Amino acid sequence: MIEGLFERPAGLGLLTAEHDALRRTVRAFVAREIAPNIAAWEEARRLPRALYRKAAQIGLQGLIFPEALGGSGGDFLMQIVASEEIARAGAGGVCASLGSYMIGLPPIVKLGSPEILETYARPIIAGEKIAALAVTEPGGGSDVAALRTAARREGDHYVVNGEKTFITSGMQADVFTVAVRTDPASKGARGISFLVVDGDAPGLERAELDKMGWHASDTAHLTFRDVRVPAGNLLGREHEGFSAVMLNFNDERLTIAAQAIGQAEACFTEALSWARERETFGRKLIDNQVIRHRLVDMAMRIDAARTLLYDVVERRMAERDALPVHVARTAMAKITATDALFAVANAAVQILGGMGYMRGTVSERVFRETKVLSIGGGGDEILKDLAARQMGF
Repeated sequence: MIEGLFERPAGLGLLTAEHDALRRTVRAFVAREIAPNIAAWEEARRLPRALYRKAAQIGLQGLIFPEALGGSGGDFLMQIVASEEIARAGAGGVCASLGSYMIGLPPIVKLGSPEILETYARPIIAGEKIAALAVTEPGGGSDVAALRTAARREGDHYVVNGEKTFITSGMQADVFTVAVRTDPASKGARGISFLVVDGDAPGLERAELDKMGWHASDTAHLTFRDVRVPAGNLLGREHEGFSAVMLNFNDERLTIAAQAIGQAEACFTEALSWARERETFGRKLIDNQVIRHRLVDMAMRIDAARTLLYDVVERRMAERDALPVHVARTAMAKITATDALFAVANAAVQILGGMGYMRGTVSERVFRETKVLSIGGGGDEILKDLAARQMGF
């Protein structure tokens, strides 16, 4: 493969030598700690807890969080770079569970009291605790405003009742960042709050879900039955959590786009290698024009998706766009990346032929996982309508 075909070198946009160094560090970590173990983790249906501690040792769990909490104090582009590199292993389940702190921890760090930060944020960043975000409900899906899980105030506690589903890291999580309705009289986006809930809280029940893909990631359905949560575990102001949910979703969507691009690149690399080695009818597969053209199509989709993603991220960091523009372009970046992943994974399986249908190839595993990225963080249809509204039509 042409060296640097998909790389964005330091000095381009907001990328620096520090970002390049991070990329090399994470790439080496993936090669050493993740790639050799994917098959075993897929069978186990979860990641070993030791992996979170190893990731924390190289700074992965605290990339964008304050140094005062044990983090690295890095910028959001570092999270994108790290997400791409982990995704290049070609295992979405690893990305999902190892990265569940990326969606569970930001509201804690942004809105938590000093006591909350010490009790929860610091051990999560150190890899000692696993964090998960619990927003999605059985009847709501992407419609956060329809949230029904209720938390009523009783003295120094909130009492939580309701259900959450499709919760990544839900079986292993020690800490849940939970969206609840604290004002039953309010409807829609009003009256929603964030609570931090301990994983061992009495009344919290977990049921593991069986999925098409992401087998290395544990996913759970949660039931809250009179779960008592200290009032001090409220994040931010009561009834005003909806905006925090939405801002969290924007960054999640950009991270999903980075994962999609990294996985697409893994499929492209495997397909290119196969085409160069496989012989059919007396010649290499890549000697067929149709295969070469298909590989170029794959590379075009990856490059276009990455270019849009980095532009959105860099403009976000430079605060060049008004919020409606950022929200719209974030939605478009996620859809562009996940569409590219589906097309590239599909083409890779076709190039591999029968081997592409066999367990053990990257392309087979990724192809099973393409749809979840088009659904998680907001389905394509939801995001297209969101983008249309933000653009005023």
